[in-house]
Amino acid sequence: MSGLIREMGEVRVMVLGAEGLPVRSDRDAIDLIGDALGAGVAWAAIPAERLGEDFFVLSTRIAGDAIQKFVNYGIGLAVVGDISRHLAHSGPLRDFVYESNRGRHVWFVVSLDELESRLAAA
Repeated sequence: MSGLIREMGEVRVMVLGAEGLPVRSDRDAIDLIGDALGAGVAWAAIPAERLGEDFFVLSTRIAGDAIQKFVNYGIGLAVVGDISRHLAHSGPLRDFVYESNRGRHVWFVVSLDELESRLAAA
């Protein structure tokens, strides 16, 4: 399994560590989704540093393809960590993060505590 299972309120979350293979493609996302489904979790929390640099360049379609896989399989995705460096260089990414955070399936959060708070409020 890729991560530790943690109960956040009423929600089971697979929390990935900062170490490990980076998520650089939708194939990598499918591997994580398989682990998440096998563990019976509702959400996966991935540290931002585990995502390849190209994930944050929307024109590569890596983020969109990977996120779509999570949505299709019904697993929520939380990108956890400071992505301000990426946001400072991309208006489209800022818009994408803003819209994602308004939804119920994909959130960009600074910490696991923030994720836990959001899950409790949902």
